[in-house]
Amino acid sequence: MSTETPNPGDITEPTNIVIFGASGDLTKRKLMPALIQMIDCGLLHPDSRIIGVVNNRSEQEWLELVYAGLKEFSPEVAMDAARWQRFSAMLKMVPGDLDDDATYTGLAAALETLGGRKHALFYCAIPPEWYGRTATGLHAAGLVDQTGGFRRIVIEKPFGMDLASASALNRELQRFFDESQIYRIDHYLGKESVQNLLVFRFTNSILEPLWNRNYIDHIQISAAETLGVEYRAKYYEDSGALRDMIQSHLMQVMTLVAMEPPVEFTDAAVRDEKLKVLRAVRRFQPEDAACQAMGAQYAAGTIDGEKVPAYVAEPDVSPDSATETFAAVRFYIDNWRWQGVPFILWTGKRMQQRVSEIVIRFRKIPFNLFDTHASPPVPNAMVFRLHPDEGIFLRMNAKMPGLTTDTQRMVMRAPYAKDGMDVAEAYETLLHDVLLGDATLFSRADEVEESWEIVAPLLEAWKDRFSIGRYHAGSWDVPDMDKLLQGCVGGWHKPH
Repeated sequence: MSTETPNPGDITEPTNIVIFGASGDLTKRKLMPALIQMIDCGLLHPDSRIIGVVNNRSEQEWLELVYAGLKEFSPEVAMDAARWQRFSAMLKMVPGDLDDDATYTGLAAALETLGGRKHALFYCAIPPEWYGRTATGLHAAGLVDQTGGFRRIVIEKPFGMDLASASALNRELQRFFDESQIYRIDHYLGKESVQNLLVFRFTNSILEPLWNRNYIDHIQISAAETLGVEYRAKYYEDSGALRDMIQSHLMQVMTLVAMEPPVEFTDAAVRDEKLKVLRAVRRFQPEDAACQAMGAQYAAGTIDGEKVPAYVAEPDVSPDSATETFAAVRFYIDNWRWQGVPFILWTGKRMQQRVSEIVIRFRKIPFNLFDTHASPPVPNAMVFRLHPDEGIFLRMNAKMPGLTTDTQRMVMRAPYAKDGMDVAEAYETLLHDVLLGDATLFSRADEVEESWEIVAPLLEAWKDRFSIGRYHAGSWDVPDMDKLLQGCVGGWHKPH
């Protein structure tokens, strides 16, 4: 993130930032590093307070835990005693169990009046089964009322595990919080490269004539990881790649690619257009699961010269598991702009590279003047690289040098950030937006439920399977992917 002086609209008011699960992994890896960076960049008011709700630890033990996490994930903090001292002065701990009403009354007493108001942001860095109980406790302690300052609650995914559980969670939260107070966080939408997609689409007039079924053959949206399930095996056994990545992250990106221009750049206008896309997605019939979706699971293999085990050999994974670690779905959006254009969303663990992209494949030229030559033109493509090496790449054809009309592929590159320029981490962006009350990058209740309804037939078709195809860790050799992209110009785009 840039350390330039922020715009006046970027500077937030002093706020009590309450973290439930303040001794957990998410807080250590993401939240505390983001908060200290926000302070350094002027995006978090220095008079704010960071209040951790912690069980079975003293305040000194918690502070040591926070420091150890910053030392691991923001090592520059450990090298700067003054910086840590300033940050630690903002920290306060409230002891207690989430299931104890006394915890919430203690929290109410600990909230400080800052700048004449008692603003509070409640971040639920806790398992989803505790969201409802936490909302109930906050309400009982009088911490939902916004008379003396704003009250906002941040919910981490998963937002349910299916349509029924997502709807139940929404109802539970909305008993006590207005929808405008609820921020369902998706770190994927916090990536600057994802936000750049909207700017790129809606500030360049040359794209609009091309951004439709007349010129685009299909679109691929991907998220490949080299890591396995790590410490998330118990969750992943119940989730799988379809729930974990496609229903949430990738479908959200798809709405940004496919949405119409909003009438204004406000959270309500943008989210209304995203919802229209989801409502236009063609519903799956039971028989579609076999031809429009596929899943696979990683077997043992080699990544970066290191042998890695199969998914079924990971700790806490059943040796008979048929959970997918790779999933791909072929969506269709039935509206005027996108009718007949396949949107292929895919994600996988233990792939050859960690890379996330949006690939816009254009239709073939109507008549090829150079089809008799050794190197025929390749289809044009525009690639939005979301991670790593964020940027935009346009693949075109040009003449090869010399006395020939043979063609060669050329790539025009537009890096998102210049070398050496800091780019904000997703959690910095999203936390700052919550403080400002900007919900543009957060999912609304109707979006969440609509996306679950779309994938429900696939989840139903896959729930009782007892076998699944395999791919070797560290490879792109995934069974049935070529079949899923049959008829798409250029076939499966394997990132490189």
